[in-house]
Amino acid sequence: MERFLKKNVLLIVETLALVILTAWLAVKLSDGLSPYHFGLYAYLPLLIFQALVFQRLYIIGHEAAHRKLVPNSIWLNDLVGQLMLLPILIPIKIYRKVHMFHHGFNRKDIHTSALDVFVSPWPLTLSTKIFFRALWYLGVFAGGYFLHSIASVIIFLCIPSKRAERISPAFKNWDSKDRLAAWLQLLACFGFHGLVAIYFGTIIWFYALAFPFLAFAWVWSLLVYIFHFETTIGSHTRYNVRSIKQNWFFSWLLMNFNQHATHHMYPNIPWFMLPEKRAPLPEVFEAKNKTMLPLRKAIFNQLRGPTLIYAKDENPNLSLFIHWED
Repeated sequence: MERFLKKNVLLIVETLALVILTAWLAVKLSDGLSPYHFGLYAYLPLLIFQALVFQRLYIIGHEAAHRKLVPNSIWLNDLVGQLMLLPILIPIKIYRKVHMFHHGFNRKDIHTSALDVFVSPWPLTLSTKIFFRALWYLGVFAGGYFLHSIASVIIFLCIPSKRAERISPAFKNWDSKDRLAAWLQLLACFGFHGLVAIYFGTIIWFYALAFPFLAFAWVWSLLVYIFHFETTIGSHTRYNVRSIKQNWFFSWLLMNFNQHATHHMYPNIPWFMLPEKRAPLPEVFEAKNKTMLPLRKAIFNQLRGPTLIYAKDENPNLSLFIHWED
């Protein structure tokens, strides 16, 4: 437990230092910035790095959603996790609800937690294929999936629980206490942004929070499905996943999230123990899911586009389907 606490305290201190340092650098570079100013060439890489630091905030929230950030205190775990999620406008209550559903139903069938499978109510004509591919490319490569997720959070908080459950089974047993807590958490996120803008000024808010948030939306959308894109579909939900090849920089910055297969098989392993506890998928899944791809290749593979299925096709013959017994 002492090692656990030390690792997570250092993680949070280091992350906050990165957020503050990169914000300070961005504000400094912004002085007199124009499309023709040489500082732009330094600012754009910095902005991407800020987005990756915000991605780390998201992964710290992921640890909190699994109650691994402060494991001996639920309320402190959620408080610390929510504080780290304030810049990226994510309520920990909804994060946990949706993420736990993802673990339980990941790619169970073509309708359930399979983001890259589009089930079309219309025959797969050329125009239909173009339409669904456009949705996919906008979602993955233009930040659309994160912006959609933020909009979805607000919608689910506004509609009755019964209807929310019908739209997404992730919200099963979503009660009024959950809704109130999530509303307060979301308002705290907006309040944090507002306080920074009021206290420090809009210029600092733009370069410390607003622009990095938009860049993060793009980075998050690029990375959100690289661990599951074109992986197997079937009832063994914890194996429908891949890991990404180890890279010291991204492993450090993104808290070993590349070891995603190990995380899905053993979700209680803390982030810092994932490399030493790395476990291979069962052989048939290891072969089909193309594990240990380089990060760059895993991202660009998504250019192949989604898997399209006609809803009235009673027996779609997909190579992604797998039937396997332990």
